[in-house]
Amino acid sequence: MNPYLFRATIVAALGGLLFGFDTAVIAGATQALTKVFGLTPESLGLTVSSALWGTVIGSMVAGYPGDKYGRRASLRMLAVMYLLSAIGCAFAWNWGSFVLSRFIGGLAIGGSSVLGPMYIAEIAPARLRGRLVGTFQFNIVFGILMAYFSNYVIGMGGFGDAEWRWKLGIAAVPSLLFLVMLYTIAESPRWLVKAGRVAEGREVLRLTGEPNYQQDLKAIVESIDSEHGLGSEPLFKAKYKLPIFLAVSIGMFNQLSGINAILYYLNDIFAKAGFDKVSSDLQAVAIGFTNLVATMIAMSVIDRLGRKTMLLIGAVGTAASLAGVAWIFASGANEHLLVWLLVAFIAFFAFSQGAVIWVYLSEVFPNRVRAKGQSLGSATHWIMNAMISYSFPVIAASSGAAPFVVFSVMMAAQFVVVLLTYPETKGLTLEEMQKKLRIH
Repeated sequence: MNPYLFRATIVAALGGLLFGFDTAVIAGATQALTKVFGLTPESLGLTVSSALWGTVIGSMVAGYPGDKYGRRASLRMLAVMYLLSAIGCAFAWNWGSFVLSRFIGGLAIGGSSVLGPMYIAEIAPARLRGRLVGTFQFNIVFGILMAYFSNYVIGMGGFGDAEWRWKLGIAAVPSLLFLVMLYTIAESPRWLVKAGRVAEGREVLRLTGEPNYQQDLKAIVESIDSEHGLGSEPLFKAKYKLPIFLAVSIGMFNQLSGINAILYYLNDIFAKAGFDKVSSDLQAVAIGFTNLVATMIAMSVIDRLGRKTMLLIGAVGTAASLAGVAWIFASGANEHLLVWLLVAFIAFFAFSQGAVIWVYLSEVFPNRVRAKGQSLGSATHWIMNAMISYSFPVIAASSGAAPFVVFSVMMAAQFVVVLLTYPETKGLTLEEMQKKLRIH
């Protein structure tokens, strides 16, 4: 990997770090927000899910500016929104201003979940694409770990009633860094060709160090049909039914595992099992560290082991771990095993779905509809995320075991669906994948 490709990947993946930090940092503030704003379980669910409804809209519309203005320019707009959200949360004067600030952050998260992996996939050689796009997921889980660690450090800092403001406002620092660094990388070569700027696309391919960049350029041009001025077309056509199914199903199953509901309410889950506040914060750091290590392992094998095999392994492991968590809450016994079962769940999730989803979404659609297709898969992911995160505290309040039973059953169902319908994508160029799916 040459220095230019490495730098471009790291910068684009910084959106993933902010994605992870912003989604997880709320876990350390739910109790304070409930007290400050007098929230009920229903309004707490709405407060947490406010950012998620922003992600739904952000992911649905991100494909439009990504196609019209370019991946890089659109990422710059998202960096500004991350910055505004962090500042808004830190200085929120009432519940409405807080929810609005979280919603703006959600727009940025949803948009970056589409444009970040797509940019990396479009600059990456086929032999490295899995681990390079996986860098985005690595940064997500690194951001989650940083959020948990930041919550722990700030919680020990004696900030009093302003503690939650510091926890949420600190995200302004990496947001500003992301914005500045985006001015140091070039535009996606596939977007440049799609926009008719073939010479610029050729130069970016050369900069990434691909020895056969002229041949790659020819394949891209043929795929997009840019010589006829046909740079894009509608997504919902019969020939795209398989990639549409793959994108929607992987987005749904990713959230039906319960991953984000567990991450958002992790401190509350530990509190329900009898752990105090400091212990909950510290064990959340352990969960985040496990997430990071498992993601690193996944990145090292994803281009050899393959996406499908990893999804199958993860489905078995997460189903078993979630069943164990459900048993603890149903029986009211062996609470000391809760943290270990959650660690196992996080490890299996990070090794499989966590590492695979953004890679897979960026691979299964052809160049002409990739932005629209990735928006569809990402929007599905975020819609399910918002629905589950909103309903989780309400369902858990009546039955602590019920949500985990549902999550476990869904993971068993995912195993069957992946086994029967998912194609393997490792080692193929984006244009070769188009041929494998028989999209003409």
